[in-house]
Amino acid sequence: MRNAALTLGIIAGVFGMIVGFFGFGYTEIVREYSEVGEVLGTFKNPELVRVFSVLSPMLAIAGGAMAKARALWGGVLLLLSAGGMYYAFGFNVFTMFPIAFAGLGGVLALAAGKPDEPKAHF
Repeated sequence: MRNAALTLGIIAGVFGMIVGFFGFGYTEIVREYSEVGEVLGTFKNPELVRVFSVLSPMLAIAGGAMAKARALWGGVLLLLSAGGMYYAFGFNVFTMFPIAFAGLGGVLALAAGKPDEPKAHF
């Protein structure tokens, strides 16, 4: 389970970085050229989107990397990442895989209470 959480966390972080690049970039374009925002729409809170564009993928990668050695901490970071992506971007065609992978990785890491290694967190 820890290996699955590690893999899912890394994949979620990479996909989350792609979403984050576009989210952060779009807020910068709208800030610079307000006409784009008038035509295509804007985020209600662009600062929140900027913060979670960086923070959520970072939490997913860190949680995935921790999942093998410290499953509890890794699982919590993965779940925080999934929640942050959902809160900032919502659930749509671009965020469904990072959110689902980070959420499933977090659940698997937390469920690894009695893993193949003697360091259980329960």
